[in-house]
This record gives sequence, structure tokens and C-alpha cells, in this order.
Amino acid sequence: MSRSIVRQSKFRHVFGQPVKTEQGYDDIRVSKVTWDSSFCAVNPKFLAVIVESSGGGAFLVLPLSKMGRLDKNHPLVTGHAGPVLDIDWCPHNDNILASGSEDCTAMVWQFPDQMGTRPISEPIVVLEGHSKRVGIITWHPTTRNILLTAGSDNLIIIWNVGTGEPLITMDDHPDLIYNVCWNRNGSLFCTTCKDRRLRVCDPRKREVVAERMAPHEGIRPMRAIFTRDGNLFTTGFTRMSQRELGLWDPTNFEEPIALLELDTSNGVLLPYYDPDTNMVYLCGKGDSSIRYFEITDEPPYVHYLSTFSSKEPQRGMGFMPKRGVDVSKCEIARLYKLHDKKCEPIAMTVPRKSDLFQDDLYPDTAGPDPALEPEEWLEGRDEDPILQSMRDGYVPPKSRELKVAKKNVLDSRPTTRRRACLLRCCLSSSFNNTASFWELRTQIESEMYSYFGLI
Repeated sequence: MSRSIVRQSKFRHVFGQPVKTEQGYDDIRVSKVTWDSSFCAVNPKFLAVIVESSGGGAFLVLPLSKMGRLDKNHPLVTGHAGPVLDIDWCPHNDNILASGSEDCTAMVWQFPDQMGTRPISEPIVVLEGHSKRVGIITWHPTTRNILLTAGSDNLIIIWNVGTGEPLITMDDHPDLIYNVCWNRNGSLFCTTCKDRRLRVCDPRKREVVAERMAPHEGIRPMRAIFTRDGNLFTTGFTRMSQRELGLWDPTNFEEPIALLELDTSNGVLLPYYDPDTNMVYLCGKGDSSIRYFEITDEPPYVHYLSTFSSKEPQRGMGFMPKRGVDVSKCEIARLYKLHDKKCEPIAMTVPRKSDLFQDDLYPDTAGPDPALEPEEWLEGRDEDPILQSMRDGYVPPKSRELKVAKKNVLDSRPTTRRRACLLRCCLSSSFNNTASFWELRTQIESEMYSYFGLI
């Protein structure tokens, strides 16, 4: 009598469970823009969702504790002149978020721990360098203040948001860029493009170091992410429009490590990866399910674990950083599923009987402290993320100052153009046009401008 051998894995019984209704976020009008973005970003402090708005673009920022029905007077972030396409929280400061829009700009915002009641329309930094819409925003995983943007002008620009200056520009892509993902230490990033090529780029050398033509034979959009071991996990479509996933070694692109067909649905599969557990969660837009897999060194290398299913399809998805999960409940991941008018957190849990801290489930994870400064990274240094223990859980700090070697505009008090104009009018009307008064005016104007962060 033969017995089937079941693969041993501590994640084999992971299950997804939505929170109670009162612990969700209701009355949120999720954006209907036709762009394959997640429309949602989350960290241990805040939830941000791109929402419908008239006369420009807007997104919503909510403290995680503000659950239930959304207050009608809750302020929106309305600085963009066109629809917002992508948002991303800074991994090194839970109060900083970057956004990209159809108005060809990227903006960086800072939010207080206690949100006010007025709409927020003045970003700290406006990044202008793209000639078409900015559809991809992603922060560097280990270096302070480094932000990557990609636009429909096929350009990739890497910025130092502390100075508002572009550091690196790459124009190696002949067509629309579908997605960009940094590797674990930020030395490389991978891209997928409408020309059906998967590329691995070295930004500091400004060159493509590896590429693969058509890792998936279908012409529909692909996605690619780096795994902990430096391999590439991809999602795409076959020639017969079946959804497919693949695992690739970028040093040998000839044959895939693994290639697996899934189903015939139309939605692009968005992968969310947890390097601590080596698990990947696949969320398709328009799907009502979340599949999750474990990546190992043993054949078939990508192991299907299970599927979380619900009745309603998802418009987008947010993925909580590992430091934001609840270790007391053996929660290893938390996803924030967007419906048409609400956001529903879904906890991924490993069933354990003990209430003690589970060391095997929670290795040290990437913390909020950056490992490098922008100058060090540009000079060629690479560092892995600075890790922190999960034993006592994670308590977000009330405020984090951005410390940089040179003056950082993110540390200054934000100002508005209107305040600057009023200041000039005030100064000009207060003094006569004499030499002594002009000297005094110049001194006061310089001090006031420095205080408001204009210079």
C-alpha cells in the first residue's frame, strides 16, 4: 500500500480571515482610473487609498485606528492636478508618502500623527522631470530619501527627495514600463515593459545588466519582483491567455527555474512578497480570491499553499510591512482589500496552540532605520536592511526626524506660495526705499525664508 508524501512546511496551513465589519473602513470611494496599480498603501501607522475626486486627483490618508464609517469631513490630499496613479509609504519614515499622477509630477507628503480637518494640498517636495504621466512610485529599500519614479515617457528617474534633485535618469525602455521592483539591498532593480522584455538594471552604472525576451509568451502585462535569494518571480500570460507564474535566475535566463499555469482569468496578477517567510501572495484585479505560494530550494520550487476566497471582487490591495503584523495572534501577513466603497483588512495566520512568541515564524525583519545615506549609495556602497526583533511587537514612534548629512527640505516646515507672497507684501509695505531699511528688510526676509523652508 503506497502512501502519498506530504511536504513538510510550517506555512502549509496558513489561512486568511477577514476582520469584523466594525474593524474595516467604510464609505471610501475607490478610484476608477484604469491603471494597473494597487490603489492602496499601508504601514503600521496609516492607510492610504486613491479615491475618486473631481477637478484633479486625490487620495485619502487614515490612521489605522480610525476604523468604521469614514467621517464626511475627513480631509483629502488634493495637491495633484490630475488623477493619482500610484502611492507608496517611505520605509524609513512612517509619516512620509510619495504619489505619482497623470499631471506628470511626483509629490512627497508629510502627515502628522493626528490628522486635521482641512484638505491637504501642499506637498513638501514636488518632483518635476517627466513629460508624461507618472505611474510608478517606489522607495529605495535601504537608503534614506532615495525615490524611483517611472512614467509613460518611458523614463526612469531616481531622486534625492531631501534636495528635490534627480540623481539618475535611465531611458533604456522603448515602450511603456509596467512595473519596477528593487532587490533586497537596492543595488539592482528589475522592470517589465510593453516590449515583452524582463530587464535587470544597475542604476549607478546606468545600464541593463541582464534581460529576457518574453518570459511569458502572452502579450498582456507582466509583473516581476526580486526574491530574497536574488531570483525573479514573475506573473504574466501564456499565448492562449492563461495566467502564468514563473521563477527565474537572472544570471541564467535561458530556462525558468519554475513555470506554472494558473487559470484563464483576465486580471493582471499583482504579487506581494514577504522575504521573511519566502511567501508570495497573488492578487488579481477583479478577482475575489488571493492565492499564496511558498518559494523553496526544492522542486518544484514554487509550492502552492492555499487560496483565500470571498464573494466580492477586489479593486486593489495593500500589503502591510512585516513589522506591522500582530505577533500575539501568529499573524504572518495582513492585506488590505479594496472594494468599491470600503477597505477590508485580511489577516493571514499560522494556526498555533501556544500563546508564546513563535521564533520560527518571526525572524528578525527589516526595521525603519536606513542603512545608507544617498551619498554613500551613489559612491557604490550596498548594505542589507537593518533588522529588528519582532519578539515584543512593533510600536510606531510618534515622529521620526529625517537625518541627512546636508540640509533636508523634509525637515523644514512646509510653506505655501500664498504665504510666501503675503510675506513679500508685508515686508515691502513695512519699509521705505532707503539703504538702511533695505538692509534690514533683506536680513529679516532671509531669516523668515529660512524659517519657512524656502531656501
